[in-house]
Amino acid sequence: MELDNIDRKILTILQRTNRIANVELAEEVGLSPPACHKRVKRLRDENVIVGDVSIINPELTGNKLTLLVSVEMERDRKEMYDAFRRVASKAPEVTHCYQTTGNYDFMMIVTVADIQAFERFVERVLHTDANIRKFQTSVSLRTVKNTTEIHLGE
Repeated sequence: MELDNIDRKILTILQRTNRIANVELAEEVGLSPPACHKRVKRLRDENVIVGDVSIINPELTGNKLTLLVSVEMERDRKEMYDAFRRVASKAPEVTHCYQTTGNYDFMMIVTVADIQAFERFVERVLHTDANIRKFQTSVSLRTVKNTTEIHLGE
C-alpha cells in the first residue's frame, strides 16, 4: 500500500494519541471528517494500523527491572528457532523479542518486578531449553528513550 502525505500526517498524529476525535484529526490534516474517517478505516483495513493500546508505566505497576537478554542457540536450525520463538512469545515477562544477526540469535527485552522474578523467568524459559547454548543479560540502569512511534519522514 502506498502512503501519501495525508496518510503520513494521520499516522503521525494517531501514534501520539489515538484518542483524538475524528473531527479534530480531520481539521489537523486538512480533510472533511467523512474523508478522514474513510482514510483511517482504510489504514486499519490494510493493516497499516494494527492495534490501539494504552501504554502503561511499568514502574507504577511494580515492574521496576528491565533487562536485555541476548540468546545464542546451539545450532542454526529452523526448528530450534521456531520452538524458541513460540516460548518467547508466550512468556509474559518478554515485552520484545527480535531474531537477530551477529553473535546472538535473539535479543529480548524482559520486564520484571525484581531479580527474584527474573531468576524465575530464567529457570522457566531459558534453563529448560536444551537448544540454548548461552545467554547474556544486561540490566537497564535508565530508560533514555522509549517510544512506539515510527518515523514516517517528511
